Amino acid sequence: MLTNDLPPTFRHVKLLLARERGHPQGERSEGYDLLIPLDKDGRLDPAIWKANQAACRVRRFVGDSNVGVGRLRRKKGGQWYFDYAEGEEDDELGFRLADERFITGEYVSIGSKGTMHTYQVARVEKP
Repeated sequence: MLTNDLPPTFRHVKLLLARERGHPQGERSEGYDLLIPLDKDGRLDPAIWKANQAACRVRRFVGDSNVGVGRLRRKKGGQWYFDYAEGEEDDELGFRLADERFITGEYVSIGSKGTMHTYQVARVEKP
């Protein structure tokens, strides 16, 4: 699906690692690029996601390297996660992503294997 074919609510969202132990200033070279549908309040739109799941992309990066490329998925209970390959071992869970607003300056938490990290929404724009 080309970006021209996406519903108008899709946005390119860039998340950058926020301040944490080991990164007192945050880390501008570590984060995620997301292509996701947002509602008028900047929250994930489950109805648009459901109709366009294949277009909802996730790219995790460190420096100039792709650490993972996958899709935004949703579990039966409603929890959002990033899925990179078959199975659950590489999945990264979003902490309350259904409630979070993807608006520049806001924060979201994403974790894997019991470790949670906070990311700041650095940019939200039309694809």
